[in-house]
Amino acid sequence: MKRSISMLFCFFVFVFFCLILNTYAASKYVILMDAVNIRKGAGTSYGVYTTAKLGSKYYLKSDQLISDTSGGCSGGWYEINYNGSSGYVCSEYVKVYDEENMAADNQEPTTACQIALHEKGFPSSYFIPLCELQEKYPNWNFEPIMTGLDFNVVVTQESKCGKSYIETNDPNYMDSTCKSDYASTSIWKPASYGAVRYYIDPRNFFTERYIFMFETLSYVDSLSNVYASAVTSVIKGASFYKYHLGIGNDLGQVINTAGKNIGVSPTFIGSRILQEIGSSDSLYNLYSGVYPGYVGYYNFYNYGVSDSCANSYGTTKCGLDYAKSKGWYGLEAAIQGGVESINKNYIQVGQNTRYLQKFNVAPTNSNSLYTHQYMTNIRAPYGEASTAYTSYSNAGALNSNFTFSIPVYENMPAYTMLPTSPDDNIDNGATGGNSSSSVPSDLAPSSIIVSAGYQYEGSYLKGIDADTSVSDLKGRLESIGGNGTVTITNASGQSVDSNDTVGTGYKITINGTTKSTYTVLIYGDISGDGKIGSLDLLKLQRHILKAATLSGIYLESCDANQDGKITPLDLLVIQKDVLGVEKINQ
Repeated sequence: MKRSISMLFCFFVFVFFCLILNTYAASKYVILMDAVNIRKGAGTSYGVYTTAKLGSKYYLKSDQLISDTSGGCSGGWYEINYNGSSGYVCSEYVKVYDEENMAADNQEPTTACQIALHEKGFPSSYFIPLCELQEKYPNWNFEPIMTGLDFNVVVTQESKCGKSYIETNDPNYMDSTCKSDYASTSIWKPASYGAVRYYIDPRNFFTERYIFMFETLSYVDSLSNVYASAVTSVIKGASFYKYHLGIGNDLGQVINTAGKNIGVSPTFIGSRILQEIGSSDSLYNLYSGVYPGYVGYYNFYNYGVSDSCANSYGTTKCGLDYAKSKGWYGLEAAIQGGVESINKNYIQVGQNTRYLQKFNVAPTNSNSLYTHQYMTNIRAPYGEASTAYTSYSNAGALNSNFTFSIPVYENMPAYTMLPTSPDDNIDNGATGGNSSSSVPSDLAPSSIIVSAGYQYEGSYLKGIDADTSVSDLKGRLESIGGNGTVTITNASGQSVDSNDTVGTGYKITINGTTKSTYTVLIYGDISGDGKIGSLDLLKLQRHILKAATLSGIYLESCDANQDGKITPLDLLVIQKDVLGVEKINQ
């Protein structure tokens, strides 16, 4: 008998550690930062399963990078789970996420790097990715821009019709309600709320390639030796560069000189010209200087080419009329004139990064908040950042003394992702919701909770079983309070689907004789996904071992035996639940 018990105990221990290991491997995933080929091996010489779209999510089979042998991805390859098989994606075009670390901004710093970021004012959700970059590039400097703005308010403002556009055919990325700005024949569509939300969140771009959207755009003396080659690297494939090189003009040198004279990064100037003129010859009339009536005039920045003007008079006339009015006669005058304009009108008024020139959230003049933005394309900072990174990489300058100025918002969610359904595009303000109406009940919220069979303790709502769906909880409460009296959001205040599972940290707002909001507490659901599993065991184990620190509602949920203490006994209680031996009493 003793032998059987011993064997059973060993089996439980074995299963426990297997669950821990499998959870660790499965908790990390990648989000594609562009349309990316998923290959059958770690190299561009291997075949392609598919070209996955921007924003696609795949779990990692391993978080160890595989060295590239074909020269197509110098950063290495990640092995992902692609339809049950191994697929491979280039690390330079993905961002790695770890579900274990997706928590609200209430974590204490534990390393020297994290403490330094914390002292500057960065929230804890910025720590891990920025410290990974700091370890690889010790000369990089990260500075917060404390905007004082509510994240949800910023997204709502930037989602207004005519404010932000995206080049897409994905209906989840476009806002079809912007009727006056919506042309079905155009590749440019008003960006949806969910798409704007993703591109505004700075944390989605903390990779060595895309961090350059936060690069300060002033001229850096320590980079003077690499600017010329970096600029040429940016524009050498473009038709406008080849055209001028063919007639004896070195645009790279002209741009470098203009940037140095005015104090603006030449690499930024090159990437901005490429962004505005493009690599093709479609805007030949703006960069060639030979158009009849405007010979010798150039416009490399698309200044003056507004939608209304272009629709009425055409791109050429609008752009060259503007150049002529500014006296941009001659190549050097045109390049320098555009730089002077950007410097005066944008960089010198606080819009000193690519990000801020799209999302004006830290202006020196508060009256221009959310206005005076250089572009409407929400992907422009992202595209220009990639161009800048490539140019610095080609010049061997990545470990130079770059400074990155990064916005910080109030009430930021744990994370954001590109929308995958229409529900992801609901503008719910700061609190969100999943009910189209809210009809007050004649009962007090506390009475509704108790009558529905749940308990409340202060602001906590308890007694909810794991694996309870949003619709079940809402239905049970509204069977007492009445239809439309209950709104449920996740821990970040986002709207949730009726089929989602209610988890620790979810917010339940009940509109009764008073309107009260409660936070869901499910003992054992430490991860907040509404389920009790191996991830919860891992989180509690790491907390007990002081490898990670839990706090707030997530710390409360660790007390699985509800004795008021967090000890290894709670691990045993959760383990029994996971193995189906004994359910936790909620």
